[in-house]
Amino acid sequence: MNKKKIAILYGGRSVEHGVSINSARNIFQYIDQALFEPIPIGISSMGTWYKTQGITKEIEAGEKLSLQLNPASPTFATDSGKTFSVDLVFPVLHGTDGEDGSIQGLLKAMDLPMIGTGVAGSAMSMNKLVAKRLLKEAGLPVNKFIYSYFSDEKQFTFEEVVSQIGLPFMVKSASLGSSVGVSKVKTKSEFEVALKESYRYDECVLFEEFISGREIECAILGNSPAQASLPGEIIISSKYEFYTFDAKYVDGTAVSIDVPAKMSSDSAEKIRSISIRAYQALGCEDFSRVDLFLTETGDVYVNEINTIPGFTNSSMFPMMWKERGISFTELITRLAQLATHRYEKSKRLVRDYQSALNF
Repeated sequence: MNKKKIAILYGGRSVEHGVSINSARNIFQYIDQALFEPIPIGISSMGTWYKTQGITKEIEAGEKLSLQLNPASPTFATDSGKTFSVDLVFPVLHGTDGEDGSIQGLLKAMDLPMIGTGVAGSAMSMNKLVAKRLLKEAGLPVNKFIYSYFSDEKQFTFEEVVSQIGLPFMVKSASLGSSVGVSKVKTKSEFEVALKESYRYDECVLFEEFISGREIECAILGNSPAQASLPGEIIISSKYEFYTFDAKYVDGTAVSIDVPAKMSSDSAEKIRSISIRAYQALGCEDFSRVDLFLTETGDVYVNEINTIPGFTNSSMFPMMWKERGISFTELITRLAQLATHRYEKSKRLVRDYQSALNF
């Protein structure tokens, strides 16, 4: 049996560049090499693509790549003239230009099969404003929010935000992940700093009602039907106001993790059901991680959906499936199978239309 060639796409022009490298390193290590031939393709922080030896932060030490723009036979070429093709692409890219539909659009245009959510679902899930609007429209529970754009002539004042969503509240860049551009605000001086920080990274900023509750995550796998893991919980040290970037990736003592989370079976089933509905409402495919809040009174709120959740050693997505008996290696294999099956099904669609129109 011929091995399926899988390009592991990592790095990227994103504030989550380093997180992507750590995720890709694990996927490269644990992929079943009896079934797949992994081909690492790194994207530098400037956006240049390289074929690398393994997964490395020294992406620019690899061979520069170009792509033949031919959907019938998309081929990669190195600067030295070597060419190769792949059977499947696994974008392990977090954040801007990787998780927002940009790379997905390129791969779709080249008719390259890809693991994960496509253009529309990626774009909708990445933009917190669009995602919250769609989730709300689908009847799913989300916290109160308002928003503004950098170009708006009139910006919200601290007092206006407090009157509409209460205090404290969260200020967030609309299209980033890993808690970059996110602040918790309790005072007017904090508000001014938080707004400036969020606008550094995005044209749109959200102001969200702060939910005092447990940080819950649920992993989704599959398409028709999608399956939900048991919920897991992120327990954050009291020295952090919320789940910050440092708490996620830098401070090894910042959090403890419960997989599965300690909760009633009714709460767990409620979270699983809401998570699958959210996944479907935003058009997600193959896999995602849904982040939620669970309050003391049993209310559940959808916070956001990550269409390319982390695969680092501390990432919840693989942990939650491991608890269900699916190893890291088997999880990667299942993702490849899901993507391949979905791509094969898509071939039934007609791309041409015959008409009497004269050209």
